[in-house]
Amino acid sequence: MPETSKPTEPRLILPRPVALVGLMGVGKTTVGRRLAEALAVPFRDADEEIEKAAGLSVSDIFAAFGEAGFRDGEQKVISRLLDDGPQILATGGGAFVQPATHDIIKQKAVTVWLKTDLRVIARRVANRNHRPLLRDRDPMEVLREHEAKRYPFYARADITVDTGDQSHGKSVELVIGALKTFLESN
Repeated sequence: MPETSKPTEPRLILPRPVALVGLMGVGKTTVGRRLAEALAVPFRDADEEIEKAAGLSVSDIFAAFGEAGFRDGEQKVISRLLDDGPQILATGGGAFVQPATHDIIKQKAVTVWLKTDLRVIARRVANRNHRPLLRDRDPMEVLREHEAKRYPFYARADITVDTGDQSHGKSVELVIGALKTFLESN
């Protein structure tokens, strides 16, 4: 008896990069890696790429050059990365808030705001000492400040996906579904 093959759903083909934006701890890197694997495109983490370019950790860059110095380097690295074609790029939480970086990302990528409840994010980032903006501060207080300052910028993303407190796999499914809908209508 001949083997019958199951019809497969066509894979989503990205016409340009996808940039994930959102607060620290929302899952941009973890979801981004899995999303890139599911879509068979490269994954890049902006913070990791900034560290490679500078030869310093993000914390050390902040200490040596301040936030302004970090943001300047971040803009240059993100612009260069987005010139490399279809990929998934996890941006730092503040990247999309910087006017010049925001404009570069919007011009070169499909933007996806990963959003979830602040209490979920606070639980995820608690006791993580590698985040310079949380050092010696209450995570919930910092997140509320960021919500007030950053959400108006994140709201300008092409797509918003509320990931809730679900598994990373489910979050990837939600992002793929939202990307398909967006790309079919644009």
